[in-house]
Amino acid sequence: MREDVDPTPSAIPDGYVDIPFVVEPNYAGWRLDRYLCEKIRRMDLERVRGIILRGVLCDEYRLKPSTPVYPGLAFRIRRPASQEPATPTALPVVFSDDWLLVLDKPAGLPIHPTARYHKGTLVTLLRERFGERFAEPAHRLDRETSGLVVCGRTTESCRVLGGLFLSRDVHKEYLALCEGHPPEDAFLVDAPIAEGTDLIRIAVRIDPVAGKPSRTRFQVLQRFEHGGAPFALLRCFPQTGRQHQIRIHLREAGFPLVGDKMYGPDPGYFDRFSKHTLEPEAWARLRLPRHALHAERISFPHPGTGERVTFASPLPDDLKDFIAGKTPAPAPTSEESVDGEPEPSTTP
Repeated sequence: MREDVDPTPSAIPDGYVDIPFVVEPNYAGWRLDRYLCEKIRRMDLERVRGIILRGVLCDEYRLKPSTPVYPGLAFRIRRPASQEPATPTALPVVFSDDWLLVLDKPAGLPIHPTARYHKGTLVTLLRERFGERFAEPAHRLDRETSGLVVCGRTTESCRVLGGLFLSRDVHKEYLALCEGHPPEDAFLVDAPIAEGTDLIRIAVRIDPVAGKPSRTRFQVLQRFEHGGAPFALLRCFPQTGRQHQIRIHLREAGFPLVGDKMYGPDPGYFDRFSKHTLEPEAWARLRLPRHALHAERISFPHPGTGERVTFASPLPDDLKDFIAGKTPAPAPTSEESVDGEPEPSTTP
């Protein structure tokens, strides 16, 4: 797929793992430190610069915090190994041709390697099953979000897809389960979004002054009850592509996403979840072990032919079971970890 240097090391010392990175086309010209801050949202700029100065591993030349990155630049960060939480291993293929690979990502599977997840990621599974240069994801979904992920299979395809996502020439629809019964069958949330909150650095907030314009249309597909409480199945149409847009817009509308630890019923849930101290009562209040968001449909011009293509993914069983009133699966154990890589602006 690419003619860049293979980032796989010849030997990794016992007790260590390497986290590989290959720069995507839409990050061309970014400083290396800013690029890594975007990829590893839990690390602040000072910490990232320290990691770079201690030496990231690159087969081409020594990288500095100020080094401009370019598409295809391959490097890796070596860190002590730690036991990873279990993640799904299924990787259903929705579509594949010489340009595209479209996958149906299960909930709980991170897309890229992180400080917590190394082997159990979509990228790692791709390379293990199809080869190092088979395909690269063109956008991201949160670890807990299920649904469609589009991958490019050539350098040119990755470049075109990156441009499409940045230009918003990609139509996306999500399915969500929210708390409450919205009174209107269709409603719009128009609320500016800014990054960072007092409690959670990787979260976003509604901010009329510092926020960027953000709009989401919602359509009520079904109102139902579960355990005597009201809920609704929504179709979500993000008209902009801010981080966590659907999740915070639902909270802003008064109908938070079921299972959302960051924007749900208690702002303290996320902190306790990340420290593995979230109490059983909180899990019961969240209703589901993961947030109930599913990337159901995506449409965009094919990078090879230019013709518009559309792909769809059915609502997964855990969300269908919740609608049917079935008891959710048990909450995660204390070994589960929070997702440290929220999606960037290409994926609400």
